[in-house]
Amino acid sequence: MAKIIPFKAVRPTQDKVGLVTCRNYEDYSAAELAAWLNFNPYSFLHIINPAYANVQSISWDKRFKGVALKYKDFKNENIFIQEEEAVFYLYEIQTKTQSFTGIIAGTSVEDYQANRIKKHEDTLQYRVEMFKDYLHQTRFNTEPVLITYPDSNELNTWIQIKKKNRPLNQFSTTNKEKHTLWRIDTQNDIDWLEDHFETIPNLYIADGHHRSASAELLFEQDKDLNNPNLNYFMSFLIPESNVKIYEFNRIIRDLNGFSKEDFLEKIAENFEIISKEQELWKPQNKGEFGMYLDGIFYTLKYKKEIDNTSIKQQLDAQILYDTVLQPILEIGDLRNDERIAYISGKQSIISIKEKVDEGEFAVGFMLFPSNIEEIKAFADNDLIMPPKSTYIEPKFRSGLVVYEL
Repeated sequence: MAKIIPFKAVRPTQDKVGLVTCRNYEDYSAAELAAWLNFNPYSFLHIINPAYANVQSISWDKRFKGVALKYKDFKNENIFIQEEEAVFYLYEIQTKTQSFTGIIAGTSVEDYQANRIKKHEDTLQYRVEMFKDYLHQTRFNTEPVLITYPDSNELNTWIQIKKKNRPLNQFSTTNKEKHTLWRIDTQNDIDWLEDHFETIPNLYIADGHHRSASAELLFEQDKDLNNPNLNYFMSFLIPESNVKIYEFNRIIRDLNGFSKEDFLEKIAENFEIISKEQELWKPQNKGEFGMYLDGIFYTLKYKKEIDNTSIKQQLDAQILYDTVLQPILEIGDLRNDERIAYISGKQSIISIKEKVDEGEFAVGFMLFPSNIEEIKAFADNDLIMPPKSTYIEPKFRSGLVVYEL
């Protein structure tokens, strides 16, 4: 059974919410970051980058303490307010092409430990430790874990009814997204939602494996403080059918000493190679790959029979690794090898062409995106997908809802 709880969230005042919230700070270029910090005094970027001018010259400990102090300043200036009672939220994100609606709630560390909240990605211990230290110092989190639940007609109907109510917040952003937030605060609704999720045996992490692992680590470290908020971490729960899964395409800096002709000959051992000339071609099915090499796009069709008895061997990212990246290009560590980089499938493949044409990279590979069933199969069998197998939306706005620890 999945346990979710309402919580006393901290959030921007209604008149400032559109000014406060921001994308993940890593999404901003240096120029964008400077512009937002210089011209928008309400941006949450001021909290997560409290010393942006010299951020590289201060220790993580000092930076985390600066984040905590700046957050207190925002609260003291009444830019943020706290709910008087524990509530749930409905949150809708409308992009140019898609709409996402989910529930903001606290999810259980105990469920995570018991594998009722299932994982499909590995984590880097140093990142888990760092974010745990961040949470310990700042005592708040505004980046929920994206979690999927099985589609439910009953829950979908309930959500559609609640969305007819007057929203708590509604605002648009400069990237032309529309954001709407509803408060779920009546006891009947809270009880109904909690009871409904207790009928769900398992939830699945779509995005945020490091955040959930850090929450568990913080719970183990600070559980003697008897702080009930540590027993949960903030999540954005969304139906399986409503997530958007993109691939991560691969670009490689060199051909590992092979000439173009020899490289194509090695590729041909496992793939049928079809030249697409200048056509911006992307894979249309599983088992197909795109390749851009020396000004030409290619279709690569896997010639061998896929091992349907192995969940891992059916994954396109694994096939590419086993047939090209590791044996031919000798790239073993997909996380740390500096010869490989990744571009999400959300970006145009023109970006791959440009990087190869500029000479920084020698070849690019385009993959067909995974689906939610593949992700669940890995999670259900306690398997780990290769690094950078998926890029998943929606992405949550930092500073919209804050979970205090």
